[in-house]
Parts: sequence; C-alpha cells; structure tokens
Amino acid sequence: MKNKLIVIAGPTAIGKTSKAIQLAQSLNCEIISADSRQFYKELKIGVAAPSSEELNTVEHHFIGHLSIADYYNVSRYEQDVLQFLKSYFELHQHAILVGGSGLYIDAVCKGIDELPDPDEDLRKQLKDTFIKEGLVPLKLQLEELDPEYYQIVDLNNPNRILRAIEVCISTGQTYTSLRQNSAKSSDFKIVKIGLDRPREELFQIIEARVDKMIELGLVEEVKSLDQFKELNALNTVGYKEIFNYLDGEWSLDKAIEKIKTHTRRYAKRQLTWFRKDEDIKWFHPDDMDEIIEHFILES
Repeated sequence: MKNKLIVIAGPTAIGKTSKAIQLAQSLNCEIISADSRQFYKELKIGVAAPSSEELNTVEHHFIGHLSIADYYNVSRYEQDVLQFLKSYFELHQHAILVGGSGLYIDAVCKGIDELPDPDEDLRKQLKDTFIKEGLVPLKLQLEELDPEYYQIVDLNNPNRILRAIEVCISTGQTYTSLRQNSAKSSDFKIVKIGLDRPREELFQIIEARVDKMIELGLVEEVKSLDQFKELNALNTVGYKEIFNYLDGEWSLDKAIEKIKTHTRRYAKRQLTWFRKDEDIKWFHPDDMDEIIEHFILES
C-alpha cells in the first residue's frame, strides 16, 4: 500500500491544530506544518503557534525552524518537505500536513511552476512606486492585470503583489495562468480534508482568539521585535498593527480592532483559495467521526 499524506487545510482559527493532533494520535503519525507564519522561532503568540503541550503530544516538523532574518521561500519549503517525507515514509505509513498557507500546501501536493526570473529594472521601478505612493496604485494595477489572483492574494503583502505584477508585465500573461500547477506523480497518496464553520461562528472565534493573544502578551512580543519590524516575516497580521500602536499612529483599541478585521479578511481569502481545490472534502471541525470515516474510505 502507498504511504499517505493527509492534508488538513482551512482558514485561520478554524481548529486545524487540535484536529491534526487528534488524528495524528489515532494514526500514530507525525505532523508537518504548512503555516508559513509559524516557521519563525521568534513568532509565537501572534501566529498562534502550537503550545509546548501540543508540541510534546505529537512530533511536529517545520515549526520554529527558522529565524525571522533567514531567507526562505515556497520553493525551498517544497524541497525540504519532500526530502523529509522521503526518509520519513521509510518508517511510517502516514503523515499529516496541516496549515492555512495554500501556496505551501500546493507546493507539496502539486509542485511549483517555473516562473520567470525577476527583471531587476522592472522590480526597481515597481519598488519605487511602492515607496513613493504606497500599495494602493499597485493593488489597482494588479486588479487590472490579473483580477483572479487579486481576489485571493494577501493584499497587505507588498512582496506578493509586486511579484505578481512583475510576472504579468514580463510575460504578457496573467500570474494565475502561470501558476496553474499540474499535479506531479508522487510515491505517496494524498487525502485532503478541509475544515470550515458557519461564517459568524468563525468570526466569533477569531475575535476571541485575538483578545486571548493580547491577554497572553502579544504587545510585549511585538515590542521585543521592534528592531526587526522592516523584515518581511513581520509584515503580517497581528504584528504590523501593533507596530502602528507602538509607533503612536493608533491607539491600542484601534490596533486590536484592525487585527480582528484583517484576520477576518485573511480567513475569507484562505477559503477562496481552498474552495478552488476540488480534491478537498469539507467538514465541520466537530465532525471527527466523519473525518475519520472519510480517511478510511479514501485509504
């Protein structure tokens, strides 16, 4: 029988970690993180990294294995995970890949498309626009060049936006069309499980989670990283809003409300991404019996 990689995907705060641990315990297997925000050892509270107790319950991989100053990308992640699985599956039948970073999950399951190398002159031109005018004109340009990618990209991530525009202009094609990964054959079977809740239920959990992050010391965590705030790893929801508070631009209440708003929007974009994958079978996180039954049927 082929080894099996069980993918557990879904939006932020949906309950992926707890379900992955529960399933891993029942299958006696280990967990691979596909949450790009949890790769960095300095980020804990703001990225909802698994607790020490959770990490000790089941062996986790690709969590806290990098520093925020390290260069890392999705292509390296694909190579690292596939190399890990090659040796892992010599001793184990199952592994669980869990996270909300759709691009990273696709990299492992489908492979990364070959995209053109950066055009340095064009990149400099786009960066100059960003520095002088901010993200708004670049967002408008991306929406015109590739409206499909515009609907799913993190619109607060300048690097993603700049790269997509760069590829569109360089090739004369949409970034989306060049990212249409074709599944690569693998030595293991992939079973994809998606977790979702009614929208209002999810939003309530998101808001409660943000409040809990503040209670656990998110402000202090961000303050300790102030000297690194220009790094791309910190250009993410939960950190950039608190930096605005620490810089005196916003009140703490406003920063917290912005985190909740941006997290809700991020969850919507994650769902838009995952809904396009017809191989994902969707469940409410509480339906563990149905999830296990589905895995058995797919095995």
